Amino acid sequence: MTQLQIGPHAVQPPVVLAPMAGITNAPFRTLCREFSGGKGLFVSEMITTRALVERNEKTMQLIHFDETEKPRSIQLYGVDPDTVGKAVRMIAEEDLADHIDLNFGCPVPKVTRKGGGSALPYKRHLLRSILREAVSNAGELPVTMKMRKGIDDDHITYLDAGRIAVEEGVTAIALHGRTAAQHYGGTADWDAIARLKETVPEIPVLGNGDIWSADDALRMVRETGCDGVVVGRGCLGRPWLFGDLVAAFEGTGTYAKPTLKEVAAVMLRHATLLGEWLGDEARGVIDFRKHVAWYTKGFSIGSELRKKLAIASSLDELDALMSELDLDQPWPVGADGPRGRTSGRNRVVLPDGWLDDPYDCAGVTADAELDTSGG
Repeated sequence: MTQLQIGPHAVQPPVVLAPMAGITNAPFRTLCREFSGGKGLFVSEMITTRALVERNEKTMQLIHFDETEKPRSIQLYGVDPDTVGKAVRMIAEEDLADHIDLNFGCPVPKVTRKGGGSALPYKRHLLRSILREAVSNAGELPVTMKMRKGIDDDHITYLDAGRIAVEEGVTAIALHGRTAAQHYGGTADWDAIARLKETVPEIPVLGNGDIWSADDALRMVRETGCDGVVVGRGCLGRPWLFGDLVAAFEGTGTYAKPTLKEVAAVMLRHATLLGEWLGDEARGVIDFRKHVAWYTKGFSIGSELRKKLAIASSLDELDALMSELDLDQPWPVGADGPRGRTSGRNRVVLPDGWLDDPYDCAGVTADAELDTSGG
């Protein structure tokens, strides 16, 4: 493959960590980057433009990058073009990041009910206004976007959105092959990724959805012709997947099949990094709890011990509990399957009258902006 080019940044192999609220903070990005040998692009969790412009304390922590992160990549969520423009200009003028990704893919109700995330591309003029404000205020920083196919099967937007993005100077597009109504259920439509690539040949198209292993990533590129892949739920509890992806795209080695002992060591390091980042060991271990089931999926662990691991409140307690595991267990067969949310939502929560007109965006104001970032 030719290398993926995001503005001035060469991404080789063409692999991107998807922004995930509450997950892709600095500690998790560090783990993934270590396994990849620093190769790939690792995006922050969602930052709301309003919170950034207001310099919300939590948001300012979330945009902190380790000095080894190159390039620094921020994902922004916004609904109001003026607020998005101010946030992008702030990032550019204060050198807060090297790449900006815009969120038009989030399907959760607190986002779509404001007309944001995966709901927004239905309003073509609003999408164009936001992209224009972002690109015009970004200076030399590349602006990319991540989106879904549409709101539901009756309101498909990705091809129109792709052409608008090209016309407004967006550098690359990532497409999750599901609608907002599908949420994370069913099977991702990789054919849609291929159609988008045909529709916007001028810029790179990245595919997202149902990449659970490095072989899935190679298959997606082969079947769709996309220029790279974005990996989200596939790396939950599997940060070493980025090492596998490097090996797959470069054809230089075998894939990781860690024993439970090796997995336990990664778990402890992850919890430790979270504590250091948050400045509080207990908070770090508590934040780590949501990762336990993902890391241990497929291994033979008693329900009582599994429960204790998920409520540990200190590194010593977590370490002691891990010593009770059968650490010699090999990598379980079938452990590379789906993790995280897998259900469909079917009904997308939208502002009143949102679907009445795909062009009219009256009533969308700065009040629609969320005031908190991340999960």
